Amino acid sequence: MTVAIVLILVATLYRLLPTFDLSLSNISPLMAIAFCGAVYFKNRRMWLIPFVALSLSDLYINHHYATQYGFQWPLSGFIARTACFAFALLLGSWVAKRKSWLWLLNGSLIGALIFYLVTNTQSWLSDASYAKTLAGWWQALTVGLPQYPPTYLFFLKSLFGDLMFTGLFAGVMEWMAHRKGEPSLIETEEDEPVEQPVEAEVEE
Repeated sequence: MTVAIVLILVATLYRLLPTFDLSLSNISPLMAIAFCGAVYFKNRRMWLIPFVALSLSDLYINHHYATQYGFQWPLSGFIARTACFAFALLLGSWVAKRKSWLWLLNGSLIGALIFYLVTNTQSWLSDASYAKTLAGWWQALTVGLPQYPPTYLFFLKSLFGDLMFTGLFAGVMEWMAHRKGEPSLIETEEDEPVEQPVEAEVEE
């Protein structure tokens, strides 16, 4: 449990690196932090740790952008991101009941995709630079605005961060369980025993 909390807090602190180097933007594992927390924390009250950590880091990053660059997220942006974090917790809770390496991968992919769709749709709706048409929405999902890098690159970076953190998180938790002599935390489907045919006894 302590190791899981430390990993989540370290990953959250990693989110703050773009405030020092913008080239590291969008590589942080946003959805994976909440997702992994819900997968491995059986006590739902512990879900507050990744949720609060993400929310507080959002506030700090927004304050930094506002003071350094004169830009800040609108309220709708906070609502959209918070809703995504909540969805990641629910997704993690669902995956926890069928935990496997495949479902951890699927959960990371789904989380990154949902965050990409929701946040870019929110940008399309709130930013006057986008035409409020299907073409404008597609622009928000792909190339974005001319003065910024293409939004699909943001998606690829966030997907990379989510996959890397999920793999690292699960790997460390498995390694710790192995060191303690505990069973694997990743449930694997074992082959069902094959019933041997019973030979009928023949009375002579």
